Amino acid sequence: MAFGWKLYGDGKTPPLGEAVAPEERLSWPLTVGIGAQHVVAMFGATFVFPLIMGLDANLAIMMSGIATIIFLLIVQGKVPSYLGTSAAFVGGVTAVRAQGGDSSDVVGAILVSGIVLALVGLLIQAAGPRVVNRVLPPAVTGAVVLLIGFNLAPVAAGTYWPQDQWVALATMAFVIVVSLALRGFWARISILLGLVFGYLLSLLLDATTGQITSFDAGAGEVTTHDRVNFDAVGTADWFGLPELTGPSFSVNFSLLVLPAVIALVAENAGHVKAVGEMTKRDLDPVLGRAVFADGVATVVATSVGGSPTTTYAENIGVMAATRVYSTAAYYVAAIVAILLGLVPKFGAIVNATPGAVLGGITVVLYGMIGLLGAKIWKENRVDFANPINLVPLAAGIIIGIGNVNLVFSDEFSLGGISLGTIVAVAGWHVARALAPAEMKAALTQETGFAAGTGPALGASGGHRVGPGGADPSDVDRVNRTP
Repeated sequence: MAFGWKLYGDGKTPPLGEAVAPEERLSWPLTVGIGAQHVVAMFGATFVFPLIMGLDANLAIMMSGIATIIFLLIVQGKVPSYLGTSAAFVGGVTAVRAQGGDSSDVVGAILVSGIVLALVGLLIQAAGPRVVNRVLPPAVTGAVVLLIGFNLAPVAAGTYWPQDQWVALATMAFVIVVSLALRGFWARISILLGLVFGYLLSLLLDATTGQITSFDAGAGEVTTHDRVNFDAVGTADWFGLPELTGPSFSVNFSLLVLPAVIALVAENAGHVKAVGEMTKRDLDPVLGRAVFADGVATVVATSVGGSPTTTYAENIGVMAATRVYSTAAYYVAAIVAILLGLVPKFGAIVNATPGAVLGGITVVLYGMIGLLGAKIWKENRVDFANPINLVPLAAGIIIGIGNVNLVFSDEFSLGGISLGTIVAVAGWHVARALAPAEMKAALTQETGFAAGTGPALGASGGHRVGPGGADPSDVDRVNRTP
């Protein structure tokens, strides 16, 4: 099934206990309405993360629509999902820029990771989904996700927060309060609401208290400046293509972002499981296709300067709340996103987001990413009394969070997330191979890793997704209750 949707009943909203299948649709007006909900659900994270990575938010929005269409075609409409900007690459991108890389280097490095992800998808499709837990058991996946998130703490503290500590603090507090005080859909878009709040607060302070003297990330020094600069908004066109950026390639930069592939495999597996549970279908046979599709979409997006993509739990949440799993709604959302990407003035407004607002948001986001790693351990009952788990993962986490470097030459070094991931993954498998029999036997009692069986594909993190919804895996999903 690609575009031949069957009309559900009389085309009206399904009654309680009923659901609209992926190959079905409601009436077109209702389908467009559901599609609009999907746009709002994915919107916050999809343009916040490009801002954090220094990429064009408008292009990211447009390419997310194209990526979603690519994904739906490759999975043959069996896994209804929206592909938005991935947060798993933020740490690697930060490392690339810290080593002097520009946006071309960033998208080139991510493109290589997209190719690797696509190849992993082909491997999963050929070998079966159990290969994921054999190579990346929950203990390892949790460690990698944790170090990716916590490695970013210096960026929030040293780059964004100092630009206006009070706006950053107010934005952070607003996100926390809104995510807990509101319910359902509004809680899921707490990050988007926090960004709007911080943006408006910055404008108000510019109008009432004047300019601020603080660290200016653009200038790289302390200057006196407005919190919000609309210069680029005034010169931007109303309609036109976003500015495209061609990729450039470096082995060193590619290695810095490659660990994100582990997180993407875990979250794709979790999302496929979640969608399968909601639609009451066994989607394990298309897990490889889903991972492959995500890799292809990332390659296509970054080949023109866009952001990396991943399946979005925000949109899975919309499905859980509405019980409308129709892929027609996702095609509508994708088309809307593409059209938004063709409005440069809108992109200029987004790109003018004050750094302090991002500071308030990122202290929440980065912490959430890291804590999702701990959630993976908890849900899979990872036993840290077992030295197989404790010793190599402890070393990998400290290397990743502390940005420890291993220098091979003036041109090549490993450090931070990439080195920490290598130590965690390789160290765990070496430790398991060398461990005595009783330690190995204890290890097989953990959920998600036994000799060839692994029920925990969908347990690599999770969030509430709506009334009666599943609890999908996700590293990137941030527009809901933390």
